[in-house]
This record gives sequence, structure tokens and C-alpha cells, in this order.
Amino acid sequence: MSKNLIAYFSRAGEQYSVGNITKGNTAIVAEIIAEKTGGDMFEIKVVNDNYPNEYTPLIQFAKKEKQENARPEIMGDVNIDNYDTVFIGYPNWWAEMPMPIYTFMDSYDLTNKKIYHFCTHEGSGGVKREGFAIYGHTAQNNRAEAEKQVSEWLKGVGF
Repeated sequence: MSKNLIAYFSRAGEQYSVGNITKGNTAIVAEIIAEKTGGDMFEIKVVNDNYPNEYTPLIQFAKKEKQENARPEIMGDVNIDNYDTVFIGYPNWWAEMPMPIYTFMDSYDLTNKKIYHFCTHEGSGGVKREGFAIYGHTAQNNRAEAEKQVSEWLKGVGF
């Protein structure tokens, strides 16, 4: 049996279309995936978290990080050798993964791992890679529907 890791970056605070939230949309989807796959969770957090809690300043900050191709330092460590499959989750920022996801991917040898991307968004795109995308407001406000969509995706990729 393969061992699964759900590595994700998520933000609480003011979010487009769902207001001020205490748990990030991507964190909710990551929890569902962990429940359905029996995987371990690893939250990707930055060491110097300067991300604004308000939506407009946050997206401007994210845009600047993207333009600079930043690699913010992340906290913690995970023994990636223990896992065959890695789910990588994030909010869609400027039609791209947030820069801490790049830091995570640059920090580990993902060779020979099955990688599945998932993201939350509010209609601005979804994942560019093969993966799963779900509206943040669905994850935040309709857990039954989120579980249904995640289950369908997981079934489609062999879980």
C-alpha cells in the first residue's frame, strides 16, 4: 500500500466571495483528501509570514512575489522518502501557485513520486497542471458538495 502526503498552503483572513474566514479554503479541501486517502498532512507555512489578512493587499503582495520569482523560506520538514504519492494544494494566486509552493517543490526530491495538484479559486482559473480545482466558496460553505467533488476526483485518479 502506498503512503500519501497532503502538502498544502492555505490562507485565512479576508477572502474573495466568502468574507473573513478562520480556516483557509485549501486547508478544508486538504482535510477532505486526507480523510479519503488516509494520508498525512503537512501545512506549508512561511517563516516570516508577512501576508496581509485583507484581500486586496494580499493579492498585491502575491503579485509582487510572483514578479520577483520569490522563494519564501518555509517552516518545518517532512521526510518525503516516506511517501509514494504527494498531493500539493494551494489557492490560485494570479493564475499560478503561490510562491511558497515553489519553495516546497524546490526543497524536496519528488522524482518517482505520484504528484497530484489541487487548488481553490473563485473562478479565475484553476490548475494549469493535471489536477483538481474547486471553488473556495464551495469548500467554505458546502462541505457535502466539496466532499462529493473531491471523492469523484480521487476516484478518477485511482483512490
